[in-house]
Amino acid sequence: MLNAERLRASLPIYGLGEPLYFYPNIGSTNDRAADFARQGSPHGTLVVAEEQTSGRGRAGRYWFTPPDSALALSLVLRPQGLTPETLGELTVLGALAVVEALENVSIEALIKWPNDVLIHGRKVAGVLIEASWLGNELEFAVLGIGVNVRPKSVPPEEEIDTPATCVEAIVGQQVDRHDLLLDVIRGVGKWYPHLGLPEMLVAWDQRLAYRGRMVKVQQLEGEVLGRVQGLATGGSLQLTSENGEMIEVAVGEVHLRPVDMSSK
Repeated sequence: MLNAERLRASLPIYGLGEPLYFYPNIGSTNDRAADFARQGSPHGTLVVAEEQTSGRGRAGRYWFTPPDSALALSLVLRPQGLTPETLGELTVLGALAVVEALENVSIEALIKWPNDVLIHGRKVAGVLIEASWLGNELEFAVLGIGVNVRPKSVPPEEEIDTPATCVEAIVGQQVDRHDLLLDVIRGVGKWYPHLGLPEMLVAWDQRLAYRGRMVKVQQLEGEVLGRVQGLATGGSLQLTSENGEMIEVAVGEVHLRPVDMSSK
């Protein structure tokens, strides 16, 4: 089981993780972090749970977090200058932090645009950003991260729309969840000063999943089919259609999945 005092002894990292609120069981770490933020809790406030009963991913999807098996954490962030159009930069921040933490245990992971982390095409982690605005001014954002670490953290196949895996299934041995969590926090802190800067986009682009493959992107306005080329300024996804037209898809409420062209 995660140990709050062990975590607290290693925090803060880059100004993140203090205060730390640890819960053996909670509905949603994002909800609790948002409550603290509304009460004035400072930038860097960290909420960690051993188990979530109402965890969620993007578009309100349920996020599976059984006890003693995963990482479920949320950070209160109070960045300056972000707009609703650039809020997606925080998603990049979380995904890069997870990928680099996995690299520390010799796992090469990729980022499925815009917010999932994949190992061998299977989902191992997700990032959820939720924000509070005063007009167009960001009051605070909550960066939620969930990572499947142990086998029991992987949801049943019939309950998910993307194949999933866990860290220990890939490394073939037990992984220290304390160290992994601290490495994720370290990654967030490392990249936070680079929000919106070219180096963060480059690091994301270098780890982009499905490059060169046909994908289908479901947006509120409809469906887009194209081959992944890379990222544009601002984090939009660049695709080329089957007739060679360049398409840019902005970060938002989207769902991306690869297309098996051999079945067409």
